[in-house]
Amino acid sequence: MIRVRNVYKRYHNHHGSDWVLRDLNFTIPTGVSVGLVGQNGAGKSTLLRLIADMDAPNHGEIIRDCRVSWPIGLSGGFQGSMTGRQNVKFVTRIHGDGQDVDRIIAFVEDFAEIGKAFDEPVKTYSSGMKSRLAFGLSLAFDFDVYLSDEATAVGDIAFKEKAKKAFQDRVGKAGLIMVSHSEGILRDLCQAGIWLHQGRAHWFDDIDEAIKSYHASLKLDGKK
Repeated sequence: MIRVRNVYKRYHNHHGSDWVLRDLNFTIPTGVSVGLVGQNGAGKSTLLRLIADMDAPNHGEIIRDCRVSWPIGLSGGFQGSMTGRQNVKFVTRIHGDGQDVDRIIAFVEDFAEIGKAFDEPVKTYSSGMKSRLAFGLSLAFDFDVYLSDEATAVGDIAFKEKAKKAFQDRVGKAGLIMVSHSEGILRDLCQAGIWLHQGRAHWFDDIDEAIKSYHASLKLDGKK
C-alpha cells in the first residue's frame, strides 16, 4: 500500500514558481495497477519520482508499506566507464537484498538484447541501448510495485511488445504505476487511474473513467 498525504511540490527558480502538485491525498491499495494521465507538465513524472523516493515533497508525506522500484528505464545512474555487466553487478550488490547476482546478470543480458556491447563501457552506448539495459535491470528485481515512465516506448516494435509482455506477466503478482501516452497500454495493464489536473490528483477506480475525464478537460481547455 502507498499512501500520499497532503503532498505539495514545486521547483523554485528566480522568477518564482507555482505548485506543480497541490494537496495530493490518495491511497494506492496493494496489488492495484494505476495509470497516471494528464497534459504535458501536469506533474506525472514528478509524482513518480516522489513515490520512488528520488525526490521529496515540499510539504506532506508519502508512506510506502511495500518495496517500490525506481522508474523503469531510468538510465542516468549508470557509471559510464564501467561495462553494462559491471553496472548490473554493482547495482545488484547494492539493491539485490540477497538476490542471486548471476541470475540477475543473466536476465538483464538476455532481456536487453545488446549483444557484445554488454561487456563494453556504457559511455559507448546509444541512448536506446542504455534504455534497454536500464529496462532489463529494473525488471530483474522483485518489487511489490513497479514504476514506469514511458518505458514501453523504448526500442523497436519487437522490443516494445517484449516490454509490454514483461509488464503483463507482473500484473496480478505486483502493482504497477504507469505513465504512458499510449492509452491502449494503460487500458491493458491498469485497473485504476489518477488524473492530474491543475496540480490536483483525482482518483478513479476505473482507468477508463480517468481517461474520459482527461479528454473532457482537453475539450474544455480548447474552448478557452
